[in-house]
Amino acid sequence: MSGIYRLKGSLQHYIWGGSEYIPQLLNQEKKQSHYAELWLGAHSSSPSIIEIEGQLQNLNEFLHEHPQALGQGSRSEFGNELPYLLKILDVAQPLSIQLHPTKQQAEAGFAAENAKGIPLTDPKRTYKDNNHKPEMMIALSDFWLLHGFKSRDKILQCLNARPSLQPLAQQLETQDLHSFYAHIMQADQAHLSAWLLPLIKANQAAYDKGELKEDNPDYWLLYCLQAMQIPLTKLDPGLICFYLFNIVHTKKGEGIFQDAGIPHAYLRGQNIELMACSDNVIRGGLTPKHVDIAALLQVVNCREVEPQIIAPAPQDRAGFTYPTPARDFALENIPYQQGESYQAKAENAAILLVMEGEIKIRQNSTALSLSRGESVFICADSQYQLEGLSAGYAVLAKLP
Repeated sequence: MSGIYRLKGSLQHYIWGGSEYIPQLLNQEKKQSHYAELWLGAHSSSPSIIEIEGQLQNLNEFLHEHPQALGQGSRSEFGNELPYLLKILDVAQPLSIQLHPTKQQAEAGFAAENAKGIPLTDPKRTYKDNNHKPEMMIALSDFWLLHGFKSRDKILQCLNARPSLQPLAQQLETQDLHSFYAHIMQADQAHLSAWLLPLIKANQAAYDKGELKEDNPDYWLLYCLQAMQIPLTKLDPGLICFYLFNIVHTKKGEGIFQDAGIPHAYLRGQNIELMACSDNVIRGGLTPKHVDIAALLQVVNCREVEPQIIAPAPQDRAGFTYPTPARDFALENIPYQQGESYQAKAENAAILLVMEGEIKIRQNSTALSLSRGESVFICADSQYQLEGLSAGYAVLAKLP
């Protein structure tokens, strides 16, 4: 089955989301106070809607009825499920520190929670499905995030520079990173207060005056306390992670890839995110949601990470695919000028989202005009043509 069909994503209104960016992208009237994520895909918890000859249908139901739309290569490797999920995120407040399981860990964890009879909707449920969740992101603004453990030497330097954290530095001298991290994540309020309250007191005035820079972990400590309204009597062990993890700044157009087990947290900004089709999130603090320390310590990868920034797509080259090691997904950047045409073929199912400008997409006798924020589902084995109606760019989620 070939063809191109309009696709409408689903919105997630998590409280960390902004209020303006996603409604403006979609040219929609704002009806909620938070617009955190736009999902384009067939995840069972929030599938997109596909339009076929004026009829609306959940994308996962459509693919169940027409699995050939996925493509033979996709079905051979990933079965009759769309293997990826495309998102737009607007991060107004920091997300939880989190990580994602490997495929093997997800299958085991999902089966174990099913066997215990824990409902999928239970807030204390850790595994929502049996898939892994490697993910990539491309920044749509200045974007700040945490990404993996810094080198041991950099952690020690950071801790030793702050008197109240020097006992932690001494401890790290005698421990591996995993044992050290486990100790922090299981610390009581007395220890958290001893480590953090002197830092808060010493930096509060400078933070209030705007004198702390974003590459300084003290800035994010104060920022999170304020943005997330964390009381000083209930300090979160996740706050220590600003001194352990890489603080990464990606400029608009730059990106990063997050593999299984790598701890990370989005702190501020907007981005495009593409991932394996999963909603498995194991949280490690800075959240009112369920934090499963046992699962966290089982899955976390404590290797030292040197962040690898993905360079921006060239603006004069159609069909640029961002490099990542993922097998479940790839993201292509398609810039266009008015009157410019671009020929392509989808070997497997793809999702195209217009980010700026306006295009026309043609496939056989079908022609659809798409403006900013609009998207289409492209069935496998579809040859199609893109024509720029006004200058801009689109992104295409597909298999590598």
